[in-house]
Amino acid sequence: MAKVAFLGLGVMGYPMAGHLATSGNHDVTVYNRTTAKAEKWAKEFGAAFAPTPQEAVQDCDVVFCCVGNDDDLRGVTIGDEGAFYGMKAGAVFVDHTTASSEVAQELAQEAEARGFSFLDAPVSGGQAGAENGVLTVMVGGNETAYERALPIMECFSKKVGLMGPSGAGQQTKMVNQICIAGLLQGLSEGIHFAEKAGLDVEKVIEAISGGAAQSWQMENRWKTMHANEYEHGFAVDWMRKDLKICLKTADEIGARLPVTALVDQFYAEVQAMGGGRWDTSSLLARMKKADS
Repeated sequence: MAKVAFLGLGVMGYPMAGHLATSGNHDVTVYNRTTAKAEKWAKEFGAAFAPTPQEAVQDCDVVFCCVGNDDDLRGVTIGDEGAFYGMKAGAVFVDHTTASSEVAQELAQEAEARGFSFLDAPVSGGQAGAENGVLTVMVGGNETAYERALPIMECFSKKVGLMGPSGAGQQTKMVNQICIAGLLQGLSEGIHFAEKAGLDVEKVIEAISGGAAQSWQMENRWKTMHANEYEHGFAVDWMRKDLKICLKTADEIGARLPVTALVDQFYAEVQAMGGGRWDTSSLLARMKKADS
């Protein structure tokens, strides 16, 4: 059992912190910007909450964080009463936010200067993965710190890997989002084509899902997409935030992402339709709207 903290109790952080308290039986203190949610979590899991990040991390061996973006991350770490002002020497700060590699490197340097370690560790698997404790975690940072945090991360993960130095975890998550964007557009076009051709979509998916076209998205999303249901996972607003990071980084390193840039604009159209909170499979809704 370790003394740990979790900062940020959104749709991902709330269940992740819960697994630390239940599966791991760790001594957990949480912080959330909305105190009422931290109080609710503490009551549900029989643990503690703190009014500031700085107080939440006092005497903790490992601190976890999952917030919205770069600015939120800086705020909870080096902002007023931020966690970095309360971290003990030798501790490990594990950030599960999907953010830029630049902020990961910046905070890793700041942590090292203060005598503790920082790991950028974005996750994949969505809300369902967090609730079921089967996330994939892509980690960047020091190997020694990674080995210390690994057994605790495994409380809410099925796969954890060290990708390289600081920033490599975030860059690996970018690759993940780039691949998903293309897959979802292809799946949307395939379903759209099948519908327009008058095919039995279920039979089509059954026929092709055992071959090279198979993907997690096809297996888990085709039915809801065909039914025009888009309330099943990662929101378009968050995907556009992630793709903005991907495209900015690609420009900096000289990578070419023409399909990703196009799909990003398609998601902008979904937002304009009022679908910012729809899940990312709603690319199909954009195509169907063009027919109406």
